[in-house]
Amino acid sequence: SDLQEEGKNAINSPMSPALADVRPEDTQLEENEERMMIDPTSKEDPKFKELVKVLLDWVNDVLVEERIIVKQLEEDLYDGQVLQKLLEKLAGCKLNVAEVTQSEIGQKQKLQTVLEAVHDLLRPHGWALRWNVDSIHGKNLVAILHLLVSLAMHFRAPIRLPEHVSVQVVVVRKREGLLHSSHVSEELTTTTEMMMGRFERDAFDTLFDHAPDKLSVVKKSLITFVNKHLNKLNLEVTELETQFADGVYLVLLVGLLEDYFVPLHNFYLTPDSFDQKVHNVSFAFELMLDGGLKKPKARPEDVVNLDLKSTLRVLYNLFTKYKNVE
Repeated sequence: SDLQEEGKNAINSPMSPALADVRPEDTQLEENEERMMIDPTSKEDPKFKELVKVLLDWVNDVLVEERIIVKQLEEDLYDGQVLQKLLEKLAGCKLNVAEVTQSEIGQKQKLQTVLEAVHDLLRPHGWALRWNVDSIHGKNLVAILHLLVSLAMHFRAPIRLPEHVSVQVVVVRKREGLLHSSHVSEELTTTTEMMMGRFERDAFDTLFDHAPDKLSVVKKSLITFVNKHLNKLNLEVTELETQFADGVYLVLLVGLLEDYFVPLHNFYLTPDSFDQKVHNVSFAFELMLDGGLKKPKARPEDVVNLDLKSTLRVLYNLFTKYKNVE
C-alpha cells in the first residue's frame, strides 16, 4: 500500500497533470522497470477516439467468421489469442501455437510466436516495431495501437485511419526504490504515406498542413481541368473526393486525355462494392502508367475512402501532363 501511495504521489506531483484511474499494478514496479499510461485528456481527444473505433471495427470485421467479438483492444488482445486469429486471417496462414493458454508464461510464449510472425512480415519493409511481448501483455494501449496500425497498413485494410493522431503518455519509472514520472508525446499516426514509409513529404502535405486557405484554389483549378474533358461526355464534377471515389470518372478521364475508348468490360460502370471501386481506381492507375505517367503517390484504397489529399495527387499528376490538351 505504501508503494501504491508513493506511485500515486509521483504521478500526481505538481509538475505533472493529474492522472485518473491509476491501476495498482501500474505502480508496483521492479527496480528500473517502467510503465506507460495514456493521459486521460488524450483519451478524450476526438481523433484518438476515432482511431480506436476504426481499428476496433476493422478487427471485428476481419474476425466475424471466427465468431470473435472484441470490445476493448487492451483487454482482448493482450494474451495473444485474438492476435493469433487476426494474423492468421489476414496472412492466410496457420501458426503453430496452443489454442488456449491460461498461465502467464504460456500466454507470453504464444504472444512471442505471434509477434515474431508479425515481425517477419514487417521487417523487410523497414517498419519501426514499437511494441514487444511485455508491452502487449502488459495491456499497453499505445503499443497495441502501434501494432494494429502497422498491420492495417501492411495488409491494406479497407479503412481510413485519421491522420496526425498523437497522445500524451505518462511514463512511470522506478529508480533506487523511488518512482519517477514524466510526460512524453507519442505519435500514433502521421499521414498515410508517411506511415507506410513509401513517400517523402510533398507540396500537398505542405498545402494541407500550412496553407489550407489555398486548398480551394487548387481544387477549383483541378475541377476546371477535369470538367473541360468530362463535359465531352456530358459529365460534370463538383466534388473531387466523392465523384472520383468509385474510379469511373477517373477511367473515363484517362481515356479522354489519351484519346482512346476504354472498353466497358474492363471496369465496373456502376460499382456497388468496395472491391469493385478499388478495381476501377487500380485500372485507372494502370492506364496512367501505360501513358508514361509516374506511379501515383496514393493507394487506390485511399481514393475509394474519400481521402482528398490522395485524390488531388492523382488528378494533379494528370493535370501536369495534360493541361494543354484540348
